[in-house]
Amino acid sequence: MLYSSIRSVASYIPTNCISNDFFKQYIDTSDEWIIQRTGIKTRYFANKEEKSSDLGVKAAELAIDRAKLKINDIDLIICATISPDFFGMPSTACIIASKLGISNIPAFDISAACTGFIYALSIAKAHIESGMCKNVLVVGAEKISSILDFKDRSTCVLFGDGAGACIVSRSDKIGIKDIHISSDGNFSNLLCTPTHESDFQYNEISNTFDVNKNILQDQLLKMKGNEVFKIAVRTIAKDAKNILEKNNITINELSYFIPHQANLRIIQSVANTLSLPQEKLILSVHKYGNTSAASIPMAIDSAYNDSKLKNGDLLLLDAFGSGFTWGSALVYVDFIQN
Repeated sequence: MLYSSIRSVASYIPTNCISNDFFKQYIDTSDEWIIQRTGIKTRYFANKEEKSSDLGVKAAELAIDRAKLKINDIDLIICATISPDFFGMPSTACIIASKLGISNIPAFDISAACTGFIYALSIAKAHIESGMCKNVLVVGAEKISSILDFKDRSTCVLFGDGAGACIVSRSDKIGIKDIHISSDGNFSNLLCTPTHESDFQYNEISNTFDVNKNILQDQLLKMKGNEVFKIAVRTIAKDAKNILEKNNITINELSYFIPHQANLRIIQSVANTLSLPQEKLILSVHKYGNTSAASIPMAIDSAYNDSKLKNGDLLLLDAFGSGFTWGSALVYVDFIQN
């Protein structure tokens, strides 16, 4: 029987660190206000010339290197993103493949917002365990700064740019134990982006954003925060309980819970509902903000770089995003190099 395992994980963070004070030039806010409501202290924005594919390539290159693979060993590339290089086509995955020097393999994007990495992981697992592939590159890459409304303080302070990547490979033992994914389109109006890109672009020279005054505000990311918060907490907690019960696993048996890093208040509410000890919670939202599909792999890599993980650790991943979409995964760590 074929099994799938995450062979490596990596991330890439843009160079522009954006503090909470940055937003004072656009909206009425403060560092204290943002931290109290979100737990976010900093986030990172890409430069004007950088695309989501550029961020994804950086993370992908490190993931391939850490997996001790060659470029030609990759059979499939899946990219999860809500901020693609192009609207509609071509896919950001195809551009990542080209920039990596890979051709003649399938590459495609998926759109599941903040749940994108879990969705992509489920596809990779299926391709590996069906025998269709040996090594799948999964990338979550986001330049969300390009779709933010910097006049809306309820959204613009939440998000950051970045990329996370992992290699999913064949294994002789269970690595990715189980994955649940689901959706409900009845709430699609609560969190959406009518178009894919704005004219807000980061200017590294002046440390400001160049703003096109003629841009239509309904083209940017919109969210009804209170409604999303309530549904997210309820859905993530229920989903986590369901996957644990299905696999006869208790909270005590988990090594770490790594949720989508959207908002510290959401994460803490879910942790309290699950009666999860704080020492089993991996957090990176305070550093990176909400990086959507890149959030979970970036958080895993942060824990990896902090030497928190060891082979055999059991991770519970869980995410909730626009759609609404949600998903969870039980994964054994099997990528620590001795």
